[in-house]
Amino acid sequence: MTTQQPRIWFITGSSRGLGRALTETVLELGDSVVATARKPERLTDLVQQYGDRLLALPLDVTQPFAIQTAVMHALQAFGHVDVLVNNAGYGVFGAVEEVTAPAVRQQFETNVYGALEVTCALLPHLRRQRSGHILNISSSGGFVGFPGAGIYGASKFALEGWSEALAQEVAPLGIRVTIVEPGAFRTAFNGVLRSPAQTIQDYAETSGQMMHWLRQMHGQQPGDPQKAAAAMMQVVDHPDPPLRLVLGADALIQRVAVLLIATISLSILMSQPLHPDAALNLMPSLI
Repeated sequence: MTTQQPRIWFITGSSRGLGRALTETVLELGDSVVATARKPERLTDLVQQYGDRLLALPLDVTQPFAIQTAVMHALQAFGHVDVLVNNAGYGVFGAVEEVTAPAVRQQFETNVYGALEVTCALLPHLRRQRSGHILNISSSGGFVGFPGAGIYGASKFALEGWSEALAQEVAPLGIRVTIVEPGAFRTAFNGVLRSPAQTIQDYAETSGQMMHWLRQMHGQQPGDPQKAAAAMMQVVDHPDPPLRLVLGADALIQRVAVLLIATISLSILMSQPLHPDAALNLMPSLI
């Protein structure tokens, strides 16, 4: 880490998984953290270890008043916030037809609107200080659709969309935005994913196979959360951070495949005469 003054981080979903790993790494390297979670008591060991450098707060990101309260306590305790990490989220999995409308809405309430509400609650402060870095945790499912992950992926596509726009809006104000796109990491994510109570047999070979793979991979994912946390620290330290940070070999391969297909498709399109009714048959799947 550089010799600059210790930074103040505001991390949502910090009690487990990638959020917990990042909280630990940030504290180990000398910065301070406002760590929010639905169950902040899970952070008691870190509070005892790091004292007043860690403020653990309860937060359900689907509750606007709770967000405003957490931000108020953060600013009262530390005076400012340098880095916001929108990590809180979960996954609804199952074929698109299988997922109920209430489950879809709740997925978006947390993964999209929750992150947006937290960001907007802190933006007035970041604008006043003319500095700050926002890291929005997306997924490889935020840039390519997978069977069985349509609703979860849609929430991450939405997160990436407004993050791209926000990055352009706040760059002149000294605020940076980075979209973090992790692949499969050894976190509790697969163990707490939500799936439909009733499934449709017709989707057994597509969505069903994805669900089976996710459960089989639980605890055996190739990605190391501590390495992911270290990579995010490096991005925050960088004077010109990227808009996107792809984490994990699997996510990198998927991202390269998407770019390669787009490049080939564009090359084919440009080599053909263009007509108003022209259409290009793109590869329907990367699986």
